[in-house]
Amino acid sequence: MKVVLVSTYELGRQPFGLASPAAWLKREGATVTCLDLAVQSLEAETITAADLVAFYVPMHTATRLAVEAFRKVRVLNPGAHYCFYGLYAPMNERFLRKLGAHSIIGGEFEAPLVALVRRLSEGGDTHALETVVSLDRQKFVIPDRSGLPPLEEYAHLHAGPGDIRKVGYTEATRGCKHLCSHCPVVPIYGGKFRVVSKDVVLEDVAQQVKAGARHITFGDPDFFNAPRHAIEVTKSMHERWPALTYDVTIKIEHLLKHAGLVPQLKETGSLFVTSAVESVDDRVLAIFDKHHSKEDFGRAASLCEDVGLTLNPTFVAFTPWTSLEGYVDLLSAIWDLDLVAHVSPVQYGIRLLIPEGSRLLELEEAQDIVGDFDEAALCWKWAHEDRRVDRLQQRVMNFVAHSDVGRHEIFDQVWALASEALEQSPARLTVARRGAGLSRPPNSVYRSQEGVQERATIPYLTEPWYC
Repeated sequence: MKVVLVSTYELGRQPFGLASPAAWLKREGATVTCLDLAVQSLEAETITAADLVAFYVPMHTATRLAVEAFRKVRVLNPGAHYCFYGLYAPMNERFLRKLGAHSIIGGEFEAPLVALVRRLSEGGDTHALETVVSLDRQKFVIPDRSGLPPLEEYAHLHAGPGDIRKVGYTEATRGCKHLCSHCPVVPIYGGKFRVVSKDVVLEDVAQQVKAGARHITFGDPDFFNAPRHAIEVTKSMHERWPALTYDVTIKIEHLLKHAGLVPQLKETGSLFVTSAVESVDDRVLAIFDKHHSKEDFGRAASLCEDVGLTLNPTFVAFTPWTSLEGYVDLLSAIWDLDLVAHVSPVQYGIRLLIPEGSRLLELEEAQDIVGDFDEAALCWKWAHEDRRVDRLQQRVMNFVAHSDVGRHEIFDQVWALASEALEQSPARLTVARRGAGLSRPPNSVYRSQEGVQERATIPYLTEPWYC
């Protein structure tokens, strides 16, 4: 059985979603080829020889790119069995079936992929339709990365002046025990998560260190879903490779709940923690069911600062419930917490995405604003009742997408765009914010020279977080 596993985009990472099933399928006796279209070209000969072509779709962008690739691939090999697997496969089942997909697999996908290969190998109907969403506990095996492009072709870490590191990627848990309404993990896992054994995680790290990795990104939706497991993994990793650094993603709620563990992250080599803050509007946070407040964001920022750990906040800056004044509040909070250098510029322009299957669709607040489903964009349309907000989002995103200046300069320009949208000069709006109690108004007229300088100690990955 010849299997081609295809990834289209995984945030600049060497795809775990190919390496892990590759190991399972090779153990089953299949001939497996991994094709990462983020860094490789589509190979016609590989596709035409395949019995099964499976597209990994862990996120929205990956799914849209996979749809484009699928249309080309199916022409090359109309007789193959086509599968989509990952978070966004079951969520977009109706549309993927319409395109001609045969198998749809979500959740813990390795065992269902093995079962699919067995069925096809035993003479099962090549074009039979099947949908599997499995949350069964699996005994994970060490991912097989031998068929993937080398780490140097993926995102790197800038840890400081002249310190650029190859980055590896692994997962210690999958799924999430929380039910944030806008999160794509929730429709599939429904508040459950699964643990990858420590030994498998460490051996996956080991093979990437051998390949030159000096930093590891943990892709868990929330590294503190299983805090004891997380700390055991990072302690063991630090003991084995003391110079190896890493980064994780943790909810604001969990940072505060497990505040005593945060210093241990720093001590074992964590350079930064990504946290989906999303908003500083408590109403929006309640709609998203985030279980934190604007005040909690500030407390978490202080906690990380106190232990010398960089907080990398991400946002859904534009929602149907975000006003122009609310957007300015977000920028003001970023400034007041001294996080300008921490925020990837793309975060200033992120617009709420409502994919098929989103829990948001169950909420009255969303039902009032959602329009038609856009098959080209794979999401439900919405428009802000204040058209100035949508125009500002478009202007901000267009600016940050084409800007190559420093983060403080980008912040200044975004502040100016927001001021213009409110029909106020940047300086006048700054004075108004000062009257509201901000200690450091976001405008270079008022900043000290030290505030303008980028802090070279802020580590960042060369691929900005997106979806």
